[in-house]
Amino acid sequence: MNFLFDLSQGDIVQALQYAEYGGPEVWPPLHNALDGSPPHPSDELALLARALSDPAHHTPQILARADAAVAALDHEVSPARTVRTAMAVAYLDRLSACREPLQRVVRHGREGGAVTSAIEALFLLAQDAFHTGRWDEARQLADEGLELCRTHGYDFLSWSGRLTGALLAAARGDFQAATDTARAMDTWAAPRRAGIVTAYASHIRSLTALGRGEFDTAFREASAVSPAGTFAPYAPHALWVFHDLIEAAVHTGRDTEAVAHLAAARECHLDSLSPRLRLVVLAGEALTTPSASADLALEEAITAPETGQHPFELARVQLGHGSHLRRVKRITDARRHLSEAAEIFRRLGATPWTTRADRELRATGITVSTTADTGLAALTPQQRQIAQLAAAGHTNKEIAARLFLSPRTVSAHLYQVFPKLGITSRAALRDALGNQPSE
Repeated sequence: MNFLFDLSQGDIVQALQYAEYGGPEVWPPLHNALDGSPPHPSDELALLARALSDPAHHTPQILARADAAVAALDHEVSPARTVRTAMAVAYLDRLSACREPLQRVVRHGREGGAVTSAIEALFLLAQDAFHTGRWDEARQLADEGLELCRTHGYDFLSWSGRLTGALLAAARGDFQAATDTARAMDTWAAPRRAGIVTAYASHIRSLTALGRGEFDTAFREASAVSPAGTFAPYAPHALWVFHDLIEAAVHTGRDTEAVAHLAAARECHLDSLSPRLRLVVLAGEALTTPSASADLALEEAITAPETGQHPFELARVQLGHGSHLRRVKRITDARRHLSEAAEIFRRLGATPWTTRADRELRATGITVSTTADTGLAALTPQQRQIAQLAAAGHTNKEIAARLFLSPRTVSAHLYQVFPKLGITSRAALRDALGNQPSE
C-alpha cells in the first residue's frame, strides 16, 4: 500500500487496519503520512497509530494522551471511536478502564447498532477478562463475537477472538485446541504477511509449551515475536509474551538472555507502564540476580493490591518465586507462595499450572490433597447449572438459550465438567450429580 499525504479520515482508518495486520515495514510510511499536511487524523486515530504500533517505546506524552483518552470515554457516543481508543491502550494494560464504555458499544450492537464495532468491543472485553482472571466470562464474550463473525461473514475480524479462546484452551490444558488455532493462524497469515496474526500464533504456542513443560519450545516461540534482549519496533505483541520469554529463559538456563531482556525492559521503562509488567520485571530480576533487595521489591509487588487484578500472571510469578525459594531452602516462604499460586490456578481452572504448583508443594514436604479437583465441589456455579440442565435432557442449544450463552460455550463447559465428575458421557451425568434437580 502506498500511503499518500492527502489521506482522508476514512483512508486513515483503512490504512490503520491494514497496518495493524501487516508487518513492521508498514508503519513508518503510515506515520510519515499522518505527520504530513492536513487533514490531520482525529485524536483517537493519532493515538492509535502511535500507541498500537510500538507500545514498548512509549513516551510520557503518549501515556498522558492515552489516559486522557480513556477518561474521556465516559462521555463518548461514537462506538467506532470508543473501540479505536480501547485498541490503542490494550497493549498499555489499560483495557480494564475501558470496560464500561465497551459494554455500551456491545449493548448498542445487540440493539441493532454497529455490528463491526460490537464485535471488536466483545473481543477487547474478552481480552480484558482473560488477563484479569474472569475466564468463563472471557469465553462467553469471545464466543459471542465469533458467532457474529460467522453470521456476518467477518472472518477478517475473528482472529483477536480466536486468540483469546486459544489462550484459554492452552491455560486450561486443552493443548490440541490451542495448537489447532495457532496452525490455522499460520495458514491464514503467511500468504498475507499478516505479522500480528503470526505473533498471535507464536503466543499461543509459547503458552501451550509452558503448560506442557516444554521450555525450549516456549522460549523459541516467545523470541519469534521479538528476540531476547530487544523490543523490536512495531512488534506490540512482545509486551504480551514478555512473561513467557522470561519464564522460559529461566527454566532453560538462558540467564544471559533473560538478563538482557530484563535490561531492555528497564531501558524502555516497562516497569512503570503497568503493575503487571512491573511484577514480571521484578520477578525476573529476583530469579536472575538474586539479592535481599530484589526479593524485598518482589514481595512488595506481589502483595500490592493492584497486582491481584492479573491473577494468572501473579500465580505464575509466585510459582517461579516459590520454586526458587524451595531450592535455596527457604521452605516456609516457599510454601506460602506455592500454596497461594496453587489456589489461584485451581480457581481459574489452569490445570497444567495447578499440577506444577502441587508438585512443588509436595517437594517442600506438604501432602497435597486433590479432592477439590474432582467431584461436585470442583464445579463452578455455572458448570453445575449447565450439568444439571444437561442431565435433565436439555440439548446444548436449549441450555444456551436458557442461560444466554452460545452452544459452543455450553459444550466447552461440559468438556471441563466430565473429567471433574469422573465420567466420559452425557448419559452418566444424572448419576454423577446425585439426581439433583435442574434449576
